[in-house]
Amino acid sequence: MRIGVLAVQGSFSLHVGMLRSIGVEPYEIRRSKDLEKVDGIILPGGESTTFEIVMGRDDFGEKLRRAIQEGLPAWGTCAGAIMLGRNRNDRVKGWGLIDIEVTRNAYGRQKDSFVAPIKIKGFNEEFTGVFIRAPMFEKPGSGVDILAQFERNPVVAKQDNIMITSFHPELTSDGRVHEYFITEFCRKTDWGNIKSA
Repeated sequence: MRIGVLAVQGSFSLHVGMLRSIGVEPYEIRRSKDLEKVDGIILPGGESTTFEIVMGRDDFGEKLRRAIQEGLPAWGTCAGAIMLGRNRNDRVKGWGLIDIEVTRNAYGRQKDSFVAPIKIKGFNEEFTGVFIRAPMFEKPGSGVDILAQFERNPVVAKQDNIMITSFHPELTSDGRVHEYFITEFCRKTDWGNIKSA
């Protein structure tokens, strides 16, 4: 099993390190052809406007969007969640691949960063959520499963082959969210059959 990490900007190196720590082979994704080599992809935190600019080159962003739409398991944290969700009221519109509205910096700017215990569905113990310029998830569609909330707002959600978190699991030493993505998405997908078709 090889998990890709979008490595054009942001906290990708921390996700790479976390994957290695739980015994999973990471692969840094910088070009569209790299997508053929992975069983899932993590879109890390960073600056969503920069992501949009970088991935506009050589149709990389469009090819990534299409791969996820066709079944590539994807997990977006913070800025990655903004790219996967929908937002009609921001200059970064998002791809709308998960039916939930994502508003960037909704919990405040860098100085408003905070840490909070999060109860995630299926986890035996609380997870430490690190919120840095975190987006807010709102107006989930009927097909979206909310896995965790903070102050009644969704902070972990999934739909089909996609998961999003508004906080940064890669900034902790706890690999359970990474393990959950791999177990519940990457090992249960038909993406391998789609790639070889």
